[in-house]
Amino acid sequence: MDTFSGIPAAAIAFYAELEENNNRPWWLEHKAVYDTAVRAPLEALFAEVEPEFGPAKIFRPNRDVRFSADKSPYKTTQGAFAASHEGLGYYLQISADGLLVGGGYHSYSPAQLARYRAAVDAPASGAALADIVAAVAGAGFGIEGETLKTVPRGFDKDHPRAELLKHKSLSASVLLGQPEWMDTPEAKDEIAALWVQLHPLVDWVAEHAAL
Repeated sequence: MDTFSGIPAAAIAFYAELEENNNRPWWLEHKAVYDTAVRAPLEALFAEVEPEFGPAKIFRPNRDVRFSADKSPYKTTQGAFAASHEGLGYYLQISADGLLVGGGYHSYSPAQLARYRAAVDAPASGAALADIVAAVAGAGFGIEGETLKTVPRGFDKDHPRAELLKHKSLSASVLLGQPEWMDTPEAKDEIAALWVQLHPLVDWVAEHAAL
């Protein structure tokens, strides 16, 4: 595995061009760029941060078009996820818009969702999560996740943490664009520092819902 030396600007340019040429012939012609400018840097980065953030998965570039009206064969983003628990951890994405850094939980099972809602409802753990989410948002992250339109059945619609109860998944991310450090070895530390800011959110979910 090569030492991580940054994410080159060619990775962003690759996805800008892919958006205009989302077809197999173009992809095959430019696959060497994908391999060297996109996948290899991500593999090197996640190998180096695995001891702190967990084992990584680099998502496949191909779209599943079987049930989609959009038959474009390739994703216009490349994501990778370092998991502290199943479905819970730290995310990095490359696209034409630049780098996106995030983290959280994306796939609650029914049992996990029940535990999440019970922990949000409980005064101590619920208040702790509300404080964590406020701090994460205050640091510049957008709070995301699949949500219901209304508070789930069994909870007061005027619950003090009604918005958190609506979440079926909970994550946060920030779009960085192309920061000046992106194509340098310092990118590892910059990205890791953002993930560290998400530690409290990930740890809360690990303690109260993921296991």
